[in-house]
Amino acid sequence: MPVDLSPAHPRRSGAPSPLRRTSASLQLHDLLRGRIISLDLAPGAPLSRVELAEEYGVSQTPVRDALRKLEQEGLVFVYPQSRTEVTRIDLDQARETQFLRLSLELEIARRLATSPDRGFVPVVARILRQQKAALELDADLARFKVLDLEFHQAFFTAAGVANLWPVVQERSGHIDRLRTLNLPDPGKALDILAVHSRIFDAITAGEAGAAEAAVREHLSGTLAAAEAIREKYPEYF
Repeated sequence: MPVDLSPAHPRRSGAPSPLRRTSASLQLHDLLRGRIISLDLAPGAPLSRVELAEEYGVSQTPVRDALRKLEQEGLVFVYPQSRTEVTRIDLDQARETQFLRLSLELEIARRLATSPDRGFVPVVARILRQQKAALELDADLARFKVLDLEFHQAFFTAAGVANLWPVVQERSGHIDRLRTLNLPDPGKALDILAVHSRIFDAITAGEAGAAEAAVREHLSGTLAAAEAIREKYPEYF
């Protein structure tokens, strides 16, 4: 059976499956981005067009296009006529993204809390149950991270600004790698689940102020630990 290396699944050992011919560059971008965010491709890791083309069973053209898009997102740096490597984590860029996301999600929380529409409730409640199960059943942090993104995306969709979610994601590579380093810390995942529940409860109760406070607490947590993370993993910065 082909190995699924999409960002929604952790990379497994063994050769990856060849990409479908359609949209090969987009698929390859998503696969490589997932590996960079998960730190399977660590900051500073070299990337060879030739080796990637062989690994994924494509020509060098989609590899070049995928790397170009990753460079635009600040996740790789292409040295002309020389080499390509995964960028180090940029804390300034992570802070910019946190500012953008916090601004958006505070408004989303207020909008949803003050709206009579509660159509999003079953969707978000399901995601929270799945997040809880991911921790309780087998401590599946990779699955937990995927559901974390789904939780926030569901609110963007419910607020009628779904098209802004990809914009945020394109800017989130550096802070997402910080989260990858921070998530295994003892109690971190449980803290995330608890604040997710508080955000959800406040919004569904129509308590805009409480919802905004919980969002602010949640989205500030990783950056508050940034210096400790850098001290622990200096080679990634």
